[in-house]
Amino acid sequence: MESLQFSSRFSVNRVQCTQNRTTSRTSRALCRSAFTGTTNSASLSSKNTSTREIWSWVKSKTVGQGRYRRSQVRAEMFGQLSSGLEAAWTKLKGEDVMTKENIAEPMKDIRRALLEADVSLPVVRRFVQSVSDQAVGMGVIRGVKPDQQLVKIVHDELVKVMGGEVSELQFAKSGPTVILLAGLQGVGKTTVAAKLAYNLKKQGKSCMLIAGDVYRPAAIDQLVILGEKIGVPVYTAGTEAKPADIAKQGLKEAKMNNVDVVIMDTAGRLQVDKEMMDELKDVKRFLNPTETLLVVDAMTGQEAASLVTAFSVEIGITGAILTKLDGDSRGGAALSVKEVSGKPIKLVGRGERMEDLEPFYPNRMAGRILGMGDVLSFVEKAQEVMRQEDAEDLQKKIMSEKFDFNDLLKQTRAVAKIGSVSRVLGMIPGMGKVSPAQIREAEKSLVIMEAMIEAMTPEEKEKPELLAESPERRKRIAKDSGKTEQQVSQLVAQIFQMRVKMKNLMGAMEGGANPAFTDLADAMKAEQKGLPGTARRKKKAESRKKFVESASNKPGPRGFGSGN
Repeated sequence: MESLQFSSRFSVNRVQCTQNRTTSRTSRALCRSAFTGTTNSASLSSKNTSTREIWSWVKSKTVGQGRYRRSQVRAEMFGQLSSGLEAAWTKLKGEDVMTKENIAEPMKDIRRALLEADVSLPVVRRFVQSVSDQAVGMGVIRGVKPDQQLVKIVHDELVKVMGGEVSELQFAKSGPTVILLAGLQGVGKTTVAAKLAYNLKKQGKSCMLIAGDVYRPAAIDQLVILGEKIGVPVYTAGTEAKPADIAKQGLKEAKMNNVDVVIMDTAGRLQVDKEMMDELKDVKRFLNPTETLLVVDAMTGQEAASLVTAFSVEIGITGAILTKLDGDSRGGAALSVKEVSGKPIKLVGRGERMEDLEPFYPNRMAGRILGMGDVLSFVEKAQEVMRQEDAEDLQKKIMSEKFDFNDLLKQTRAVAKIGSVSRVLGMIPGMGKVSPAQIREAEKSLVIMEAMIEAMTPEEKEKPELLAESPERRKRIAKDSGKTEQQVSQLVAQIFQMRVKMKNLMGAMEGGANPAFTDLADAMKAEQKGLPGTARRKKKAESRKKFVESASNKPGPRGFGSGN
C-alpha cells in the first residue's frame, strides 16, 4: 500500500480534481460522498463526508486486514497488471538513485507483468526499453525517491502507449453524422449501438439506429427493444434485404427526418473472412460514414490489436470500441491496440447499463492501473446524479448540523447510481485494492442500513434525536426492518458522529486545514457547544452522548458494524 501512497503524488487527475472541487459546489458535495475510508490520499479522503463515514466505520468493524491479506485483489479492472507493476518499484525501496544495476530486477518484473497481461510482445519490448532508458538517465531529484521516480516514468509511458490524448468522436459539418459499427460475433455490437445512441441523445443529439444484422433475427428484435427503451427510432427491413440496401434506405429516412446521428449495426462473423469484408465494404460505400468503429472484446487481449489492424487494412476504420473492459483483469487489449494498429480506442464499455459506455482517457486509465484512482471520472459521474441545488442544500444542512437520515439515504443512493461498489472504489486513490470479502460485507451493510431507514417514520428520519432518546422507537424499527436493536442503535450513533465530523470537514475545505476527528469524545464535545444552553437540552445532549458511546463500542451482529 505504500507504493500507492507514493504514486498518488504524480497523478495529474488528483490536481485537476482539486481544482474542480474548489470551483464547483456540486463536485465538492459529491466528492464528499465518495466510498473511501483510507489515509493513503489524505488531501482527498479528508474531503469526503457522509458515505466516507459509513465506509470507514463499516470497514473497521467488519473485517480485519490480516484475515484477508492473502485474498486481496484489485477491485477494478486490470488487477493482474496492477499487482505485477507494483512489485517492480517495491524493489527500489531504500535505494538512493536508479542505476543500470538496481533497475534490472524491476525491469524484469515490468516485462513479466506486461506479458502476463497479454500485451503484444513488440509493445512490451518497446515499453521496457523506453522505461529503462529514462530511468537510468534520470538524475537525483531532491525529495523524490527512486521508486517514486519509476512510478512516474511508468505512468507517462502507459499514457503514451495507450494513445496520449483522448480521441473524440468526429461529427459531420453538414447532414447527419453516420457511425458504422463492425466486429466479430458476440462482442456486443448491438448493445454498443444502443448505448452510443443513448449517450449521444443525452448530449442533445437526435439519433436513429439501423438494424443491419440480417443473419440473426434476434439481433434485429434486440435493437428494436433497446431502441424503445431509450426512446430512439430503429429502422428495420427484415432479414431478406441486403445490408447495403438497408443502409441506403435507412440513411434516406434519417435525412428525411433531419436526424443528427445515424448508427448502423452490422452482422458479426466467427472469424475475419472475405465475404464479411466485401459486405462491409458495400455498406460503407453506400453510407460514407463519418466514423467506422470496430467493436472489440477486451478479453481477447493482444488479439484485439490484430483484429483492429486487419479491419483497418481491409475496410479502413477510424477507431475502436473496447467492450467488457470491466471484466478484464489483464489489460492487454487496452495497451496493445493503439501501439500495434495505429488506430485509437475511442470508447470503452464497462458494464451492462446504458450509461456504461464512456470515452477512453489514456491518462485516467494509467492512473487506475497504478492505483492512483480516477477522481475526475468520479466527479463527472457524480455531477450527473446530483443537481447543483441539492448540493447547496446539503452544504447548508451540514453546516447547521441538521444532516439527517433522509440526507444519508439520498447520498448513498446517489453514489450507488455511479456504479458498483468495486467500480466506485477503483476511482478513488488508495482504494483500488480491497478484499472481495470487504466488498461483499460493505454492500450487505448498505442494504441493511437502507432497510432500517425505510422503517423509520418521516419525523424520525428528520430528527435522529428522537431515536437516540427513545429505546422504544429503536425497538420498533428493529422489529419492522427485521434487524436487531443493536444494529439500529449503531446506525443512530453513526448519524451523530457524521454530523460533527462533516461540519468540521466542511470548514476545513473552506479554510484549507486537514482535521482528523478520531476521538468520539471530542466530537461530542463539539456537538454540545452548538446546542442551546437550557438545562433540559444539556441533559438530553449528555444522554445522547452516552448512547452514542455505548452503541459505538458494542460489537455488532455480522453484517452491520460486525467485529466478528
